[in-house]
Amino acid sequence: VEDVVEDIGSISDKYLYKGVIGRTRIWKESLLKKIDLNVISNIDDFFSTISLSDPIDIKKIDLLISLFIGSINDIERVKDNIPSNNLDKVKQKIQLFDGDQTRFIYEKSEDKKIRIQGLSGTGKTELLLHKLKDLYVNDSSSKIFFTCHNKILADNLKKRIPSFFNFMKVEQQIEWGNRLWCAHAWGSSYSINSGAYQYICSYYQIPFYRYSYQMSFSRACKLAIDEIKYKFKSEEKEYAFTYMLIDESQDFDETFFDLCELVTEKNIYLAGDIFQSIFDENISNTIEPHFLLGKCYRTDPKTLMFAHGLGMGLFEEIKLRWLEEKEWKDCGYNVNIEGNKYYLSREPLRRFEDLDDEFESIKIVEITESFSNTVIRIIKEIQEENKTVSPDDIGIILIDGDKEVYELADKIELVIQRDIGWAVNKAYESKEKKSGTILISNRNNVKGLEFPFVICITKKINNNPSYRNSLYTMLTRSFIKSFLLTQPKSLTTGMKSSLQEIIDKNQMVIQEPTTA
Repeated sequence: VEDVVEDIGSISDKYLYKGVIGRTRIWKESLLKKIDLNVISNIDDFFSTISLSDPIDIKKIDLLISLFIGSINDIERVKDNIPSNNLDKVKQKIQLFDGDQTRFIYEKSEDKKIRIQGLSGTGKTELLLHKLKDLYVNDSSSKIFFTCHNKILADNLKKRIPSFFNFMKVEQQIEWGNRLWCAHAWGSSYSINSGAYQYICSYYQIPFYRYSYQMSFSRACKLAIDEIKYKFKSEEKEYAFTYMLIDESQDFDETFFDLCELVTEKNIYLAGDIFQSIFDENISNTIEPHFLLGKCYRTDPKTLMFAHGLGMGLFEEIKLRWLEEKEWKDCGYNVNIEGNKYYLSREPLRRFEDLDDEFESIKIVEITESFSNTVIRIIKEIQEENKTVSPDDIGIILIDGDKEVYELADKIELVIQRDIGWAVNKAYESKEKKSGTILISNRNNVKGLEFPFVICITKKINNNPSYRNSLYTMLTRSFIKSFLLTQPKSLTTGMKSSLQEIIDKNQMVIQEPTTA
């Protein structure tokens, strides 16, 4: 026990926890107690006697547990005060890895391609960052490429890596372009380091193909594979990378993974959504991951259930998509079947345990004025309830696919600047997330991003599969509250009553369709 206490104290000093939990001698005396298991006669009485009521002590215990299991939290985020509003309560909540997440970070695999799958918000990107840190530190001669399909996500990841390494106290300097790369998958002909495929073409001195109607990314990768194999058919080739990490792997087909495997010496880590789309067929049949994450840690379970139900048409007489029992369970649902009714629920998350029971994580807003004025009203409500809210905490997503969304974005930008005084970042133009701005985007430039508050705007619910899939993914971009703004009578009575069922009973009750 003394050795464990000493080790935790040392780790506490390294990650600057001491300013919050105090010196080892202090927390050891106040929070640790040796108990003989043989004297415990009633387990309920035992837990009652050791329970803590002081919020400060509870916070310190959570931090000690995080050190013990290696789930290091950024102490600048956690802080030493007890938050008073919902925004700070969730932001400062101490995060602890579950068993599957811990196995991914620390467990060694015999396979070269290692797949991790889970719903949006299950922590896949965060786990890739931890794996990146582990590989970078423990293999000092390694060359690592971290990539994804989407430009704005790649830009966000590249900005996150230095701050992540800093709070994890990585002593090695980041050698960009020598040991570590982070860029989207394709790249451009103007810069060798602009993309994984571009770098591979340059490294092996093979032709680089740009996108055209005749040249898809999959075809470009297939040509690269053929060129490399032909060029090195009679001699041994050098590997371009030691490791590759691929986020949002569902955006690629296997051809890109085959290319990555060809040019990578050791391991490729693929992190993807369990749904390539909520309209994928045979979901469980395509899932063969090494690690399957069922718990969504970003989004409140009520929001996730409503997003699934709305996206898949579960609240309508004719379902747009249906899953079998195993598929629901693979997606983290508790499933109880009575006759032809499915009772679907999700486990509560400790991230939201400090919020009031009546807190709404999902809200339907049927507009009675213009969309732009309604957005202003919601932002002011958020400001009133959360005094520390900043522009970075809110994302505004225009879900419809027509050109009118860009006119609406211009209007929203003007009223935000005029009435709120915040700078606006139109992500579909900038292709990056900018600090100190409120983000406005169409549905194509938000992948991999998350916000405490998301305002989703759509004129009318329609049955287009791509639209419904976007509706699901965009509503789950929030980790506190999602607002769905739409015109009156856009949502059916069944949609509204099903949301109320989710709010009241933490479950969806869905009639199984006669034909799946």
